[in-house]
Amino acid sequence: MNKFKRLAKNNLDIKKFFLIPFAFLILFSGCTKKNDSNDQSAYQKINNMLVNLKSYKCNATVKYISNKNTNTYETIQHCKSDGSYRVEITAPENSAGNITLSDGKTIYQYNSKINGRVSVGYKESMERSELFLSSFIKNYSKSLETSVSVANMDKSKCTVLEAQIPGEHPYLSSEKLFIDNETQKPVELIIYDKDNSERIVVTFTNFEYNIELEDSLFKI
Repeated sequence: MNKFKRLAKNNLDIKKFFLIPFAFLILFSGCTKKNDSNDQSAYQKINNMLVNLKSYKCNATVKYISNKNTNTYETIQHCKSDGSYRVEITAPENSAGNITLSDGKTIYQYNSKINGRVSVGYKESMERSELFLSSFIKNYSKSLETSVSVANMDKSKCTVLEAQIPGEHPYLSSEKLFIDNETQKPVELIIYDKDNSERIVVTFTNFEYNIELEDSLFKI
């Protein structure tokens, strides 16, 4: 990832990370210089944001990378921490209007441009379920090994959280979440395969935190 300049990295064996933020802060402060106190303060705010996340809405550019090609989709995400989500593809043109939504139990798919055609009962796929911030939080809190680092991304300084993805999926093995230290908003989520190659890159924009989302958004 040559567009990121790694400034510092602290590999930590932490179980149930989000349940023991103060233990992490003690370790973090012991591994950094005094002038890194701003990073510690940013981490506290980021930790609070993730722990208290109930819902969000954002634009998300999703890039699927295979050995042969790369497919990119512009989407709008609505997501709740209970597992409900709604994803609408806005580009490219041949996929625009496709909507996938879940109320936490049933998955529906339909195209807003084609009236009356609704598919029900789709099986959840990791390629879709791992695109959401709520999935990362769940994976991170359950990881036996986690990593925290600081990186520069464009003009922003980010805290980078890394976690393992449970299961034996050959292309979805680990992930990194980049969160802007100043805004405490997610910037990018990168998912890696077992060989540490990028497989999915999700870039977040216009992120709205803990907004009211009606249940009707997640149902036909």
